[in-house]
Amino acid sequence: MLLPLKDDNPLKRIPYQYVTVALIGLCVIVFMWQLSLGEAGGRKAVLGFGAIPSVLFGSRTLPLELATIPAPLTLITSMFMHGGWMHLIGNMLFLWVLGDNVEDAMGHRRFIVFYILCGIAAALTHAGLDPDSTTPMIGASGAISGVIGAYLILHPKAQILTLAFRFFIHIPAYIMLGIWIAMQVINVSMATNTGGGGVAWWAHIGGLIAGCILIAPMRHKSVPLLAGFGKNTVEPEPEEAPPSGPWGRLTLGQAKDHKKRRARRSFIPDSGNK
Repeated sequence: MLLPLKDDNPLKRIPYQYVTVALIGLCVIVFMWQLSLGEAGGRKAVLGFGAIPSVLFGSRTLPLELATIPAPLTLITSMFMHGGWMHLIGNMLFLWVLGDNVEDAMGHRRFIVFYILCGIAAALTHAGLDPDSTTPMIGASGAISGVIGAYLILHPKAQILTLAFRFFIHIPAYIMLGIWIAMQVINVSMATNTGGGGVAWWAHIGGLIAGCILIAPMRHKSVPLLAGFGKNTVEPEPEEAPPSGPWGRLTLGQAKDHKKRRARRSFIPDSGNK
């Protein structure tokens, strides 16, 4: 298991990651509300605000006492609910470490739109591949998968302090996140072969792809992609050509000496007839 703890990647364009912190705060508040409802009330909340594929596509309907909001809105509400403490903490760690730099790359308002679009894409991917499912999907994992994809496109070489199987290591983002992506693909394959499981793995893949696609048009145009890879696009300023002397081009030291000699005046009187 890999968990990001900190990255060496300071903000450049915004003073603080207000939206990232607000999203984390909202997820925590919603989860505390879920806990306050008790076990039975919590299950009803998940059914009412979670994204249920069969309800989204109209093949099933919820009882009136549970259908508190229109089904399409659950694509948004579901991404702020969580199924347990570990579910919440794991998601919020990824969002805290990676979200600030993605927010920095596109600004506060665009980041809100980006986050929601990735979450919707994740939920629709999961629902589209299992449209008859009656199991509600909840969690920020899909939206955060989009953040992961965007971060990988923006800062593949950023160093991330990672908790890896009881060890703390600094590794580049493309290695840490590459391993995470590989794990999602493996889990998707295993879930397909075994008939599913408790995690919506396809939602992670859908959110990841959405993030990789959306980051290019939604970032500020001055923000480079794949920072650290390829050639430096900033061309150095050309050096001033040294002046030429009577015997060809002079080196910089010779040129300075040449100018000094030309500027020097002699105090020896000219020779001639008196």
